[in-house]
Amino acid sequence: MKRPRNDYSSRSLTACLLLIAILILVSFVPPMEVWGVELRRANILSEFVSFEEAEEALPSISEAEVELIEVDWEQVAEQVAATTAEEPLAEEPAPERHLRWVLTESQREATAPLWPDSLPLPAEAKVRIEDFDTLGRGLFDSLYQKLLMRRPVRIAFLGDSFVEGDILTADLREQLQLTFGGSGVGFAPMASPLTGFRRTVKTTSKGWTSHNIMQWAKSSEEVKRSFTVAGWVCSPINGASTRWAGTDFRQGADRWDGANLWFLSRSESRVEVIVNDTLSRVFEVEADESLRRIEVCLEGMQALECRILSGAEGFVGYGAQLFGNEGVVVDNYSVRSNNGRAMFWSSPALNAQHQAQVPYDLVILQYGLNIMQQGVFGYSNYGRQIEQMVDFVRQCFPGAAVLVMGVSQRWVKGEGGYAPMDALGSMVSSQRAAAERTGAAFWPTSEAMQALGGMDAFVRNGWAGKDYTHINYGGGRQIAGALFRALYADLYAYWQRETEHRIQRAEEQPLLNSELVDVQLFNPSFELNP
Repeated sequence: MKRPRNDYSSRSLTACLLLIAILILVSFVPPMEVWGVELRRANILSEFVSFEEAEEALPSISEAEVELIEVDWEQVAEQVAATTAEEPLAEEPAPERHLRWVLTESQREATAPLWPDSLPLPAEAKVRIEDFDTLGRGLFDSLYQKLLMRRPVRIAFLGDSFVEGDILTADLREQLQLTFGGSGVGFAPMASPLTGFRRTVKTTSKGWTSHNIMQWAKSSEEVKRSFTVAGWVCSPINGASTRWAGTDFRQGADRWDGANLWFLSRSESRVEVIVNDTLSRVFEVEADESLRRIEVCLEGMQALECRILSGAEGFVGYGAQLFGNEGVVVDNYSVRSNNGRAMFWSSPALNAQHQAQVPYDLVILQYGLNIMQQGVFGYSNYGRQIEQMVDFVRQCFPGAAVLVMGVSQRWVKGEGGYAPMDALGSMVSSQRAAAERTGAAFWPTSEAMQALGGMDAFVRNGWAGKDYTHINYGGGRQIAGALFRALYADLYAYWQRETEHRIQRAEEQPLLNSELVDVQLFNPSFELNP
């Protein structure tokens, strides 16, 4: 039987066989990147052939490429010492570093803080803080005592893009303030390309040029010597302004009772401060190299504006710190792509001047996500950098407890989709060891995430991005809750220990105050009757 003239079935079969052959050959092409686009292996034989052994056999980098930092610790110590030393008497007094505008005094009664008789039981903290303090510094005990007695507590949170835009810190701040008092969103820069991303405060600025500490090498000498750990400095033109307004994104973010405007004025300047868009005052600022602040006191502030009327050529703006009369302040100092190294480009003198005026009680270091790499298991150099970071913080912010946060979970795309990065355990071990060697505290963020289901669950629940690396506000709330529970569990244990000691001392007090003991102490010649 003759086939119809238009019968192409044999050609179709040939084409299918040819396509299958091409796909089999393509299966042996390893993953690659073309014009910045990552291409996965097209393995149609995945049920029968695995390339994992071959990929595992590829040589891995033994040590992460982290350049060791040479820190001139003598120079750091000299700058800090010069900041804290008493100024010699001079014919003319030095310009004021602290300018104050009191619109209303605090309406709260000035009563002595009382030790709480009871505390709510802590929720289960599945991942606890590991405190490696072996020298008896007791800095966390001092922090917990202040929290328990409702004294002002200030926390600096230094991190990278993981907490950019107040992610995580917004919820940590909210939970601390709801428990221990406080309001306000802490530090907000004068200007930054990222201000629109932050939801806890609305920032409107004009006339500023912002400089990021990651651009330190390309900055002018004046800008270089102006950086603090905040990571941003802003240069104005005359007429530049910034307005901060509260939001309802988190409780306590809509109003505050006090504000610190941080700046340098290397030449004489005139600065106008406007509160709630109605009250205004102009400050005549003398020239000086020191870190300065204008403090504004008004309960229930909802908006604050700063305008540079003159003297812009010698002016450097940092931002505003918005806080309550009591309770907790959490300042978010996040800088994208920073692995912590940029800290050493900040001025020890300016950092110490901040600490001398408004001291921090706790400094949290959240870094490492930009260092961790798939297939890299050596992080000894980065561990040494963490040790230097802890030492630098202790020099610049004496009296502050230091908490090193372990790196978060990060997944990478492989042949079968996303899977946990194999370097995580090595990085966390390096960070934990660095905290232990310096006697700092450590909290393993990755373990807390795993207790919440891991990065896979974070992405499924909409708590993290599809890059399986960065969390969003939903994920930040989860991790902040875990960190808060860890802090509260330690605080509760401290409260129990201290309460027991107080009861014991109270029971022993009558014996110590007895007349016989007094006589024996102050009249050694006294003898008991036989």
